[in-house]
Amino acid sequence: MDAGEILDRYQAGDRTFTGLKLAEMDLLQVDLSGADFSRSDLRQARLGRAHFAQSNFTEADLSEALLWGADFTATHFANAQLRDADLSGAVFVRAQLPVANLVKAILCGVNFQEANLSQALLIDADLRPTSDQQTNLIGANLQEANLSYAHLSGAQLAQANLSGARLCRAQLSQSIRPNAPPTNLSGANLRGADLSYADLTGVVLRGANLTGADLTGAILAQADLSGAVLPDGLVST
Repeated sequence: MDAGEILDRYQAGDRTFTGLKLAEMDLLQVDLSGADFSRSDLRQARLGRAHFAQSNFTEADLSEALLWGADFTATHFANAQLRDADLSGAVFVRAQLPVANLVKAILCGVNFQEANLSQALLIDADLRPTSDQQTNLIGANLQEANLSYAHLSGAQLAQANLSGARLCRAQLSQSIRPNAPPTNLSGANLRGADLSYADLTGVVLRGANLTGADLTGAILAQADLSGAVLPDGLVST
């Protein structure tokens, strides 16, 4: 099936495109909102600036796909493969990505506000902001997600749920970009998180919950821990 056939079927009212082989397909700037691509093979597909709001990519394979600037608002990606995909500047507000594989994915400037990334794999993912857009993870669910070695400098993670998350050797220090805001984890739930050897230089952790967190070897120079609950349960002043 080619792109033209998909668009024709969509225009005719068909929204079901499950289990299809669509690798390397060019769907740039199309509107396929509400479509079901679950279990489809979209490896190396080009979906940049397309509209897929409220669509379904459950268990789909989007490895190495180009998704930059696309709209995935309230879209489902449970157990999806997004390894090495380029999602820079894409919108994933309220999207569902539990257990998704985002290893080495480019997530610069992505809007993950209120998205669910519980138990997702984000090992060595790049979540740094772009020159004009912050990576938004405010209120996101990253419970037990694996963010080891991830690049999070300047990301906005206020009120995010990172309980039990793995952030071993993650880079969270303030971006060196001129006038860049600090990485913000104010009010975040980091209960039981693994922050061993993470770089938290200049990070805002005001009111964060670090109860039981592993801070072995973590760098906390100039970090703002005002009102944070420390690993031993004491409240920082």
